[in-house]
Amino acid sequence: MTLSIGFFVYPNHQTLDLAGPMSAFGLAGRVGETSPYELHVFSEQGGRLENSVGVEITTRALNECSVDTLIVVGGGQPEKLPDSSFEAVKQAAYRARRVASVCTGAFILAGAGLLSGRRATTHWRGALRLQQSYPDIHVEADRIYVRDGHIWTSAGTSAGIDLALAMIEEDCGHDISQAVARELVVYYRRPGGQSQFSTLSDLEPDSDGTRLVLDYIRRHLDASLTVDVLSSVACQSPRQFTRIFKRETGETPARAVERLRAEAARWRVEQTLKPVETIACLVGFNDPERMRRAFLRCFGQTPQALRRIASDHRHP
Repeated sequence: MTLSIGFFVYPNHQTLDLAGPMSAFGLAGRVGETSPYELHVFSEQGGRLENSVGVEITTRALNECSVDTLIVVGGGQPEKLPDSSFEAVKQAAYRARRVASVCTGAFILAGAGLLSGRRATTHWRGALRLQQSYPDIHVEADRIYVRDGHIWTSAGTSAGIDLALAMIEEDCGHDISQAVARELVVYYRRPGGQSQFSTLSDLEPDSDGTRLVLDYIRRHLDASLTVDVLSSVACQSPRQFTRIFKRETGETPARAVERLRAEAARWRVEQTLKPVETIACLVGFNDPERMRRAFLRCFGQTPQALRRIASDHRHP
């Protein structure tokens, strides 16, 4: 049986949000005996429109869309699309068995009312905005992709490929999905629960207290970084601090500490020859097993595996 995959695009949509997943689904036919998918591109009105790099593509009108899987791609400020676009997506989604978004495409699903009361994710830069704009969505900012029932959402551009691989595995089995990953030369297969990389590095929190805390954590990775310690740095009560910190960063204090320690450790693992045990102590994990578990959550790889990959890149 052939499944139809429809991609919803709009002016200035992100090119790779479309091309990445589309390539994965297209390759599923090349590596298998038969082609399991038919691929279509839709926009609200149909016709030709430009993507984020000014390349025109031809689309069909969304009201013609009757597909097994509808995938909404991301782009710059998709929440500013006209109301008619959200309604068109909503109606097309009702006709589909499975609905998904790539990157900021989650804002379109949210605007169409399709994520209400559901778990979802998006690119880490937009995660807080999505949560603040739609408080009834359970935004999981540190996930590569999230599946809640028949609705899937994914993080940044490359996460759209992870989402497509997961769908291909569900539809066609492990072997086909793994073969597609090999053709694309991507990891098979980053789990949906793996954290997005480096979401805290570029955060600019609203309050001075949270900025001070993030800076304090970075400078005292090997110290005890309990909620009591961090709340005193922010000059807030522990309860008030935890609430404000989660609102402004999308993370609990404990998860933020783990993430920043893991990011600091990764650089040392990849760029130095220090023993993993020594690095674990330097960044505050103390126990290398704790650091290994944190690496798996944050990067989907153990410290030893990342060191081998970095070494291979330096010495091909």
